[in-house]
Amino acid sequence: MAGDEATKRPRLKIGFVLSRSFTLSAFALFIDTIRLASDEYDRSGRVLADWQVIGSTRHLITSSCGVQVAPTSDFVNPSRFDYIVVVGGLLGRQPAVDDQTIAFLKKADAQKVPLIGLCTGTFILAEAGLMKNHQTCVSWLHYQEFRDRFPDHEVRSDRLFNLDRRRGSCAGGSSSADLAAFIVRQYLGHDAERNALEVLQIEKARTNKDIQVRRPLTIECDDPRVKAVLILMEQSLENELTIDQLARSVGLSRRQLERLFAQKIDVSPARIYTKLRMERAKMLVTQTNASLIDIALQVGFQNTSHFTRVFKGTYGRTPGQMRSQPAA
Repeated sequence: MAGDEATKRPRLKIGFVLSRSFTLSAFALFIDTIRLASDEYDRSGRVLADWQVIGSTRHLITSSCGVQVAPTSDFVNPSRFDYIVVVGGLLGRQPAVDDQTIAFLKKADAQKVPLIGLCTGTFILAEAGLMKNHQTCVSWLHYQEFRDRFPDHEVRSDRLFNLDRRRGSCAGGSSSADLAAFIVRQYLGHDAERNALEVLQIEKARTNKDIQVRRPLTIECDDPRVKAVLILMEQSLENELTIDQLARSVGLSRRQLERLFAQKIDVSPARIYTKLRMERAKMLVTQTNASLIDIALQVGFQNTSHFTRVFKGTYGRTPGQMRSQPAA
């Protein structure tokens, strides 16, 4: 009997920390993947896994959509968990979590408990100094803000999720289920992962090599190398990369990349890169009061004269004309 009880003891234990205005979908998809993997079919038994929503109080925490969740546990010894998952949400001026929560996360780090940031949970970890020297994955939507707030951190927004030693990060949304499935497979095996995904009607979990759903310039393409280069271009408008550098990022030569772009989207990488820079410049011209030199620098030009020539060649008007007559 003792042996049977030991085999039934949960092999995966996860603690969830919810921020103010947390994203319900990211939390729900992650925790439901764990729940369904823990038992057969949809019985919801805590057979193979266990989980708690932990907090400094038992007060209800309101998600960004208004649904409220109550913590099920106070802060306990972090070593009770295999992972602590921080679920972020709306980015605002109000602190996402209180000082007690930050202290708990730092204690978990000191005890070498892996920490995961879902959605903007990575901002909370970075703010606490817990993402330094770790690569962080964020949504393309929050990439620039993360760079602005944490300029000394390595960040990417091309992949769905990332695991870097004792840190995990995730773009949020449906990729939360992909990250949870990856952890389930490691701890509980393929059968548990398959049970969870089948009940959730997910045909196949995506990996940390899969590219975020993002279509710069609304370009439709199913080649992951093209999609990865497009996202890298979009992230590197200020510090423009060479076509050779872009090609190397996906394991190709310059000629191979140019041939791939010609085959898949019928346009050269250089032309697409210029178009992306001009789209960003147009947004800054029409929606901000930034000076032309600041806009030029933000999209990779060293002077306004060159920037103005390229802008006019793209849109038929100079930046000044577009700003003064936006509806023309």
